[in-house]
Amino acid sequence: MANYSSAISTGATQMGVSLSDQQLELLVQYLELFIKWNKAYNLSAIRDPAQMIPLHLLDSLIVHSYIQSVDNIIDVGTGPGLPGIVLAIMNPEKKFTLLDSNGKKTRFLFQAKLALKLDNVTIINERVEAYQPEQGFDMIVSRAFASITDMTYWCTHLLAKDGIFLAMKGIYPTEEFAAVEDKYELIESHELNVPGVDAERHLLAFKPK
Repeated sequence: MANYSSAISTGATQMGVSLSDQQLELLVQYLELFIKWNKAYNLSAIRDPAQMIPLHLLDSLIVHSYIQSVDNIIDVGTGPGLPGIVLAIMNPEKKFTLLDSNGKKTRFLFQAKLALKLDNVTIINERVEAYQPEQGFDMIVSRAFASITDMTYWCTHLLAKDGIFLAMKGIYPTEEFAAVEDKYELIESHELNVPGVDAERHLLAFKPK
């Protein structure tokens, strides 16, 4: 646990993210649960904890500062809770809905919610096009769900009025955004530097015109 704790804490500090002792403890508990379930249920192809910390936890944690203007967030195609569980740990005052159609991944999410006592998390095991929430979301976050074209096609019905998309990407998706820029306005984009990740990371915020 100490090694996990140190690696997460150091990475967060390098990204300028402040962790309380409780947040750090919950992130370590989540990682340990993820490692345990991954052995049996193949939740992720990445199995080495030394790689899971930068490629999963820190890669999700870096988005923390970009969601502070909203309160009701959905993570579409959340998989094992990336970035949704990580962001829910960091923002207990915000509401997070984690949606995925994969049953074994949502079973893990239910276990993680229970074990970590994340009362601000709702888990939905459904295909995105079938999900009809009672109210729209302030923000739709997607880490590895689909192309921007598919993301906007399948998910726009989930947005509240003035809601925004937050797409986590690798290399800057010039062609992907060009395909939708007649209908969607780019609000901002950021190049992200995740400690321990030797690959490009970009974050795009956009909304319907």
